[in-house]
Amino acid sequence: MRIIAGAHKGRVLKTVSGPGYRPAMGRVRESLFSRLESRGVVWGECRVLDLFAGSGSLAFEALSRGATEAVLVEKDSGAAACLSKNAATLGVEDRCRILVDDVLKITARTPSSPFQVIFIDPPYGESLFAPTLRNIIRRNWLDEDGFLIAEVEKTLRLNAEKQPGLEVVNDTLYGQTRVIVWTAYHD
Repeated sequence: MRIIAGAHKGRVLKTVSGPGYRPAMGRVRESLFSRLESRGVVWGECRVLDLFAGSGSLAFEALSRGATEAVLVEKDSGAAACLSKNAATLGVEDRCRILVDDVLKITARTPSSPFQVIFIDPPYGESLFAPTLRNIIRRNWLDEDGFLIAEVEKTLRLNAEKQPGLEVVNDTLYGQTRVIVWTAYHD
């Protein structure tokens, strides 16, 4: 897997294999990042949270484009070791924090400060998306002008339009994957 753009364009990331791991395909990442930039995301002003990080392709793409900080949460120690290797290979350890922990435990807490961009890419079929989303909304993990991006299975029953405090920007299918982009709004 290669970084698409930015300071590390073309650099190869190590990936994790095994059940539940699906690194975001290049065309999906390219489309997603173009969409975010067209909506006004300025990476040099963003803190990024990557939940269920796997190989960290989304967070490392954001760091390559200038994100000030990325926090990657991954429960599996083997995947976390892969994340550390990727951070070292890219030389971004100073802007990257890897938490080896359960996403639901992390998001049940209130963050010290909200994130401008949050990626959620849970393993398919494990019913982790809904409780993670609830925690993010309840605990104010997303900045008031931030973007929340979910990469979920196509068959997941979810009414994207009915998420409190979120407005759908885009909802697209890529094969068996559904990518939903929300922006935060406040009444």
